[in-house]
Amino acid sequence: MSTRHTVIDSPVGELTVVAENEHLVGLRFEGREHKNPATTLGPRADGDFRNTEQQLCEYFAGERTRFDLPLAFHGDEFEQRVWRLIAGIGYGETRSYGELARELGNPGLSRAVGTATGRNPIAVIVPCHRVVGADGSLTGFGGGLDRKRFLLRLEEPPAEVAGRLF
Repeated sequence: MSTRHTVIDSPVGELTVVAENEHLVGLRFEGREHKNPATTLGPRADGDFRNTEQQLCEYFAGERTRFDLPLAFHGDEFEQRVWRLIAGIGYGETRSYGELARELGNPGLSRAVGTATGRNPIAVIVPCHRVVGADGSLTGFGGGLDRKRFLLRLEEPPAEVAGRLF
């Protein structure tokens, strides 16, 4: 297994991107301890991440609404199911932890969904920032609530931005 990483500048700070062989396994925010340390960084290999960097740049420029990158998840079966659901949340959309629990077939799993969401190893690309509280409030986010707010505003539909009072 060939693990390697790079660091990419972004509007939300430096992002450390980790790959094993041809699959992304991690995207971490600068200055934030990662809650799923299953992967190591490996050596720095900037040239191996051109496609990832290009897609992230397009996303932050508002030109990309969906990532097309090979992913591999390191987590237990439940976490992987949650991360796949999160990966399916569309650009500019949100889901609550309870909604994801219901999609998994058990509304009582919302806390477990929250825990799995917090362990998402591939932030932004697997958009855990799109998971909100039942009342639509911004809840915990591994990158911090300021970053979550930034990412959600980036994805906000133009009509909603025009009608915003703040």
